[in-house]
Amino acid sequence: MKDLFTPFGGGKAVAKDTTIEQKTIATEAGRFVLRPPRKADAGLITLYAGDRRVAEGTRSIPHPLPPGLVEGYIARALSPERDEDVWIMDGTGDGADGPGQEVLGVISLTRMDRGQSQLGYWVAPGFWNTGLASEAVRALVAANPLGNVALFAEVFQDNAASARVLTNAGFAYIGDAEAHSIARGANVPTWTYIRKMG
Repeated sequence: MKDLFTPFGGGKAVAKDTTIEQKTIATEAGRFVLRPPRKADAGLITLYAGDRRVAEGTRSIPHPLPPGLVEGYIARALSPERDEDVWIMDGTGDGADGPGQEVLGVISLTRMDRGQSQLGYWVAPGFWNTGLASEAVRALVAANPLGNVALFAEVFQDNAASARVLTNAGFAYIGDAEAHSIARGANVPTWTYIRKMG
């Protein structure tokens, strides 16, 4: 159950030096920042990830969400032994705690071997078709916080919008596959992409 909440699932995670400090990453348009998760994010993550449309767009988010799943996900994301680095798309623009705090979505890098990571993301349905996913992916690629030589990503073939997010961020299509979606309870055809870094 360790990787149950990875936004798009991912390849086999490889334990590495996890002492990398996660920093807040500014985005191009400044509409939001990417910041490490906080325990206080659990409510909004539960609300948004509990939406069937979000869950069915991922490999690993179940629908309905079991109690405590999001809290466990956040605890793992904050652990020094993590193999997945998670950022919250924070709509306050400065990442500060306070009444204006907003969780717009989640983006992550699951560490693989040979300096590679698997990119995953989801955006809350109320913010779909606003360019947030594209902006978040471009910001994470530009920051390259793990110093990766390559990033991989996959999307379900019935999610053309996510495929456009990746191609617009410089990812190249490398093939078809299929992945199991827990929320759908089925194997779903996917498109796989790579982004060579540097």
